[in-house]
Amino acid sequence: MYEDVKDLSQDQIDRFVASMNAGEECVAGSEMHQIMTGLSERAMRITSRMNAQFTSLSDVRSQLEELFGYELPEGVGMFLPFTTDCGVNTHLSEGVFINSGCRFQDQGGIYIGERSLVGHNCVIATLNHNMDPAQRANLLPLPVHIGKDVWIGANCTILPGVSIGDGAVLAAGAVVAKDVEANTVVGGVPAKVIKHLAS
Repeated sequence: MYEDVKDLSQDQIDRFVASMNAGEECVAGSEMHQIMTGLSERAMRITSRMNAQFTSLSDVRSQLEELFGYELPEGVGMFLPFTTDCGVNTHLSEGVFINSGCRFQDQGGIYIGERSLVGHNCVIATLNHNMDPAQRANLLPLPVHIGKDVWIGANCTILPGVSIGDGAVLAAGAVVAKDVEANTVVGGVPAKVIKHLAS
């Protein structure tokens, strides 16, 4: 049974992010796992409030800044609803737009480059479970890096450890399990190259 974690210190958050960014396994029941649970609770509180009562796009922006822990670049936009498992390891660049219904599992780190567009109902995942059944509850972080000017179509799923090159297009419904070269169009399950774009 989970225990509620209401308050986390900045030191705890910084140590957790450093551990995730170093690719360290998060052992079930460990201090890092407890911090992860606390960050999930924090993210659910903020996103539940944000999604339940829309007032303005500027209010969404201020709540995202609370969630992510930094001042967003001026051109970042988002349509609700939005959910995340963590919130403190998502990094959005200038001109990024995230459409409604997206779900980010950002413990391992999500990095989205300038002017990239994320379509409706996309999932970006950064955690795998340990393959050993005896340690299945342990979590293995791997970041997702999305380059500049990427277009991610509706209902795409991007799996842990994937990098997407500048200018790439992910067709609607793609499940992206491998790196995507710059200026290519990929689609399907699993996603494969459909064509190359002029760079």
